Amino acid sequence: MNNINHDSPSVLSYLVTLQGVISRMSANSASCKTWCITLVSAILVAVADKKLPDYVWIALIPTLLFFFLDAYYLGLEKGFRSRYNNYIEKLHANSATLQDTFVVSLECGQRCVLCLFVTGLRSVSVWPFYFVLLSLIVFVHQYFQ
Repeated sequence: MNNINHDSPSVLSYLVTLQGVISRMSANSASCKTWCITLVSAILVAVADKKLPDYVWIALIPTLLFFFLDAYYLGLEKGFRSRYNNYIEKLHANSATLQDTFVVSLECGQRCVLCLFVTGLRSVSVWPFYFVLLSLIVFVHQYFQ
């Protein structure tokens, strides 16, 4: 195969591209949390204002949807970080090829995306946040009963 030099402009461009994808996934994950807090807060304020505690369960919809979306983005971020690290290892071993440099996708395909999603679901960076939101929803329901 055609090995590539570590100081090639295409290597730098590839690494910058991967860093951009990783940053975008991280920003999307943060946006999920921001939007979730905004929507759940608005729902809880409306429920508290109208004194309709049974409608508090509507807040579960955005909480669960954003939980899964956040886990998805976290899984993708981990997958692209893995690709980045594997490419760096290949560069250090002088085994990186030109074909490696022009692939901006996950290494293992669709099946891996599901595995990464499950990894994101089990991540400690999503559970505490959404657990607190779920606890808040239950608390508001009990408080206004």
